[in-house]
Amino acid sequence: MRLAIVTTHPIQYNAPWFRLLAQQQGVELKVFYTWEASQTIAKYDPGFGRVIEWDIPLLDGYEYTFVKNVSKNQGSHHFKGIDNPTLKTEIENWGAEAVLVFGWAYKSHLSCLRYFKGKIPVLFRGDSTMLDETNGLKKILRRFFLKYVYRHVDFAFYVGRNNKQYYLAHGLKEKQLVYVPHAVENERFVDKTGEYIAKAKQWKTELGIEDCFVVLFAGKFEAKKNPQYIIKLAQRLTDKKMRFVLVGNGVMEADLKQDAAKDERIIFVGFQNQQNMPVVYRLANVFVLPSIGPGETWGLAINEAMASGLPVIASDKTGGAIDMITDNGIVVSTNDVESAAQYIESLFVNAHIQHQQKKKSEMHVQAFSFKVIVDNISSFLKKIESDRKGL
Repeated sequence: MRLAIVTTHPIQYNAPWFRLLAQQQGVELKVFYTWEASQTIAKYDPGFGRVIEWDIPLLDGYEYTFVKNVSKNQGSHHFKGIDNPTLKTEIENWGAEAVLVFGWAYKSHLSCLRYFKGKIPVLFRGDSTMLDETNGLKKILRRFFLKYVYRHVDFAFYVGRNNKQYYLAHGLKEKQLVYVPHAVENERFVDKTGEYIAKAKQWKTELGIEDCFVVLFAGKFEAKKNPQYIIKLAQRLTDKKMRFVLVGNGVMEADLKQDAAKDERIIFVGFQNQQNMPVVYRLANVFVLPSIGPGETWGLAINEAMASGLPVIASDKTGGAIDMITDNGIVVSTNDVESAAQYIESLFVNAHIQHQQKKKSEMHVQAFSFKVIVDNISSFLKKIESDRKGL
């Protein structure tokens, strides 16, 4: 099965499973990157407020091409930023027997869905939810339009329960949905040699928190991520042995530091690249992702924290919380500081409970792995290949 994958640019959460899928017997894939300029330019991330260049390989181990983009303002931030006149021809000339498109909200991607529908199986990958949906005319019009979009999709790879409900609400049937969960490279976050713990211990000493219980937030300092929630937690949890570490940068940074200025227990650490994230998580005793949306469709930091052995707290506006958090943490409403505080206190006063929660995170995250992604896609491709041949 020759599978063409259409996506905007190399992403640290996708490239590793592209590599693994390319190694599978009976699968040949090629990735068509549609944001051509992304291969040469450093990308300014407005959420972090800085230029980001990931420090892990994103183009190794699989066939790919950057397709000519004629947009005058290239980028994944608007519909006309992805405009590739030769995309469909290049996919056909490669001999694709199925096409997997990531996201529809770009000129070329939507055109690709429409063009290949009825020619070869059209597969779709997106993680939208209805968590931020509000009633009214806008909702009705959007539902109408999205049902039109998804009529051009044969099968959708859904990431979790909220995403599945979204597809069902927009016209896809149960038989068209294939479970392909969101995941991170779990193995990279496992401390096999003790190196991460040693580095974290040294870092904690430098920060003056070596004997403290640490509540961690890691992400963009932007409204969607709701980092202000950590300040509120610190106001509620006043024990002198507690520390609240915020890792990242972003537009809210100055305001957050001003709000935290009177509490020396709140510590800010700048953006950390992927290679250092396993160490970052080992600074902490519990991880908090209090997103309020709109658009927190999953929250892959939860996966990373769990793979690093942390109990987790997430808001009910975080798309993946309902799937990831069972008995290894709690899900709270976006304005509920008290429940999170009580859970943190239970960990703080009882090392046994804390250890149990850590182990449960490590066990549960194994169901969300690149192996599961690749196994599920491989099995699905074999099925449609068999159906195509009438076997």
